[in-house]
Amino acid sequence: MAGDTKNGTKDGVPVDVMGLPTELRPLDLKTFFHPRSVCVVGASDSNAKPNTALTAKITAWAVARGADISYVNPNRPVVAGRPCSPSIADVGRRVDVVAILVGDPLPIIKDAIAARAKFAIVFAAGFSEVGAEGEAMQAELESLIAGSDLHVLGPNTNLNAFEQFRDDLPGKAIALVTQSGHQGRPVFQGQDIGIRLSHWAPVGNEADLEVADFVGYFSRLRQTGAVACYVEGFKNGRTLQLAADQAARHRVPIVAVKVGRTAEGTSMAKAHTGHLTGSDAVVSAVFRQYGITRVDGLDQLLEVAATLARTKPPSPEALRRLRRGRGGRVCVYSISGGTGAHMADMVSAAGLELPTLAADTQRRLHEWIPPYLRVSNPVDNGGPPVRDWRGPKIIEAVVADPNVDLILCPITGALPSMADKLTADLVAASERTDKPMLVVWGSPTGDEAAYRETLLGSSVPTFRTFTNAVMAASAYFDHHRFVDGYRSSFTHPVRRASAAAATARRVVSPRGRKRPSGSTLSEQESKALLKAYGIASPRERVTTSAAEAVRAAERAGFPVVMKVASADIPHKSDLGLVEVGLRTATEVRRTFRTLLDRAGESAPEATIDGILVAEQARGVETVLGLARDELFGPVVMFGLGGVFVEVLKDVTFRVPPFPASEAARMLDELTGAALLHGVRGRPAADRKALVSAIMAVQHLAMDFADEVAEMDVNPLLAGPSGAVAADALVVLA
Repeated sequence: MAGDTKNGTKDGVPVDVMGLPTELRPLDLKTFFHPRSVCVVGASDSNAKPNTALTAKITAWAVARGADISYVNPNRPVVAGRPCSPSIADVGRRVDVVAILVGDPLPIIKDAIAARAKFAIVFAAGFSEVGAEGEAMQAELESLIAGSDLHVLGPNTNLNAFEQFRDDLPGKAIALVTQSGHQGRPVFQGQDIGIRLSHWAPVGNEADLEVADFVGYFSRLRQTGAVACYVEGFKNGRTLQLAADQAARHRVPIVAVKVGRTAEGTSMAKAHTGHLTGSDAVVSAVFRQYGITRVDGLDQLLEVAATLARTKPPSPEALRRLRRGRGGRVCVYSISGGTGAHMADMVSAAGLELPTLAADTQRRLHEWIPPYLRVSNPVDNGGPPVRDWRGPKIIEAVVADPNVDLILCPITGALPSMADKLTADLVAASERTDKPMLVVWGSPTGDEAAYRETLLGSSVPTFRTFTNAVMAASAYFDHHRFVDGYRSSFTHPVRRASAAAATARRVVSPRGRKRPSGSTLSEQESKALLKAYGIASPRERVTTSAAEAVRAAERAGFPVVMKVASADIPHKSDLGLVEVGLRTATEVRRTFRTLLDRAGESAPEATIDGILVAEQARGVETVLGLARDELFGPVVMFGLGGVFVEVLKDVTFRVPPFPASEAARMLDELTGAALLHGVRGRPAADRKALVSAIMAVQHLAMDFADEVAEMDVNPLLAGPSGAVAADALVVLA
């Protein structure tokens, strides 16, 4: 955000210790979607003009909302039978929304500001999406509106904001936010198969109004069951956090397609953290941090969002199990053993549970299903029972089972003799239970009455593929697990530096002197900075002679580690400037001379402070780091460390602010998380100490957001009682 920070605010919005907003800006988006008056600038009724269709659509939208409609076109006194004014100033009434259809919108923006309009929509392209000249035009547009009360959608947006939605569909609705109109069309067309939508915000180039503004607004509406987003890039990382936080607090799920998974990071980083912090990796981490469900396809966007909007929360008992880290309990019910086995594979691979049904349930099921068919889960009815009175009894028994939280029914072969009654029974059962019932309709034609009329005419989440159904089931449990335990970090934002900052300041700026940009702190200085925040280091000392090195080793206790001490050599292991496991004074003397010789050969320009001698701490090698992301600012990294950190890349990220519960989630997100639990007789790592270390780095990141560019603690050795920084590197901004 632009502007000076005064009294904990910036441009009138409260900020935290980093100068970042802690609240979304106040916007009256209700007036945007339900205006009292709409003005179309560039209105036309000529068959030769594309503006004619635009004018007609905007007019129909305004009339449907009971808004006054006015036209502006200096070349026409009348358009479509309505009077047409030469300018906005001549309209004669206060305008809420100005739709600008002309190629050069900047003069009209000035007129809209002068007329005290609330919102303007700019359809014209040719701005930041086309290069330097367009960027200059967009900068001018942003400058025009910066000091005004006018808010702008676009430029380079489309008519999707003026879509009209069906009002005959039941249940909660999907609100849609896109940066491409065409990419949102499949979600909008969900109405054709009975899925309710309420809004569509096509943000375009986001000169002003952005994705976060609309996500925050939609999450506050009682009718919103889910927010679906197609995003190519976010305008501001902090506003995304605030919008997602607001949605989580209101328990409204966000499902998003975010393109750009393969973009490579551009940081010329000195620290591992900088190398590993690609923009998409951080975006994915923020999505996890705020419970945003990320999907790849537009079909998944529609179907997962619809499932979350249409289903009710799990039972209190199911939520307690989810809180304990258990998977959601799914029963697969089918008319084919092969279908059940296939679906069971996919359900298990997704981390969901296939619980054994209660003995009483199985006994009852075998009253209606032949005894040679499996009913423990998956439930295979063999086919014939769905044709008669037994079908509803089977579904009722499965739904009532205390071990089941969600029922998944794949119908692969759409035989009318079976599928017609099965779908009718499933729909009827869904109306008597709060447990979600997900149905897969496997027919490639999709023109059967059981699908078109029975399933799509109901509120049962219906899918065309096994993959999307399992994805939606996972998203259902993940969302409710997340919101059940969510605690916002913005209810009590950090507005002042921590108590450790004063001590740390003496390391970052010794004697009050600011170091040159890009300076690298020595290992000892880096560890002193960490010590200020409570992260311990091994017993160690920098020595300048072999005899001093031996005395330091004897004080630390054998075995010891020896390494070259130099701020000019960030990664000493790569150059062979670290030796471990030294057990005698003779080895220490020899290693002292060897390391100095190697340093002279491999880094002749480096200033060598001496040889560091340190006790050899033990524990699981982890890495803890800090980097700066273009979008989000400071980012905290945690992962499995050591010399292979950039090869294995088993790391995860969080963006401040976050609570200790998120730091704990970071530990469990690693592929090699089992190493922290203790394997092959090795002791488990001290999880509490690791969480404390992650939180300490977060405090450092917030205190020195503009001054520390990168930091690595690698390895951070996590033993059974504590964690120590065996090596550290800090790079200043």
